[in-house]
Amino acid sequence: MNQVSVSTATTASANAYTAPAFWERLWRAAGIQSVGLFVIGYVIYGYQPQVGATADALAAFYGAGGTRILIAAVFFGLSILNLLWFAAALRTTLADAGEDGWGAAATASSAAVGVLFLLLITIAAALAYAIAGSGNNELTAGLNDFMWVGVVLSSFPRAMLIMSAAFGLWRARLISNALFGAGVAAVVLTLLGGTVWRNDGFWAADGAYSRFVSPFIGIVWALIVSRVLLTKAPATRAGW
Repeated sequence: MNQVSVSTATTASANAYTAPAFWERLWRAAGIQSVGLFVIGYVIYGYQPQVGATADALAAFYGAGGTRILIAAVFFGLSILNLLWFAAALRTTLADAGEDGWGAAATASSAAVGVLFLLLITIAAALAYAIAGSGNNELTAGLNDFMWVGVVLSSFPRAMLIMSAAFGLWRARLISNALFGAGVAAVVLTLLGGTVWRNDGFWAADGAYSRFVSPFIGIVWALIVSRVLLTKAPATRAGW
């Protein structure tokens, strides 16, 4: 009798993890997971040297803090992985609602964001792993500045990802007009992050807007969209 009960419980547990509903909910929550991993990586990574930083500052960050950067790279990589799954869940939700175009935009923009961020993480890891310790200060400084330029230009695919969620979910009548307005504002503010080309100060490529404000907007919007996806019942057509 006990063996039958154990066998039944094991089968039920296995079925729960293989059922489409489990994966549906898991990937709908991937935005929250992505944000959490990104914040952990961001804290571990530390305060990246500014554009035109001295050789001593670059050596201290990438050389002395190399292990910290490599650990952060793992969390950033996992964050990108969950971001792509989050976009896949968003695309499935929009496709079920008949908004395939916006779903395709979410897929394309998330791929662009993922590729660009992975490139930046790869450069940081390479600097920490070998390049910064080679004594080639010019190459280290150039790659550090290149990363800041990449952060600025990432504003455009990030804005497209926010836009695809805002317009797609609104067209599908899954969010209110007020939340749609917040999404449009997030798109505009993120696009402004692509204009931060002053030499120093708040509006510089390595300034506070690029370093803190723009990422915060993306984090908040990802959490909002994740909540919307989680509160909507999975479609009758299994997407997973």
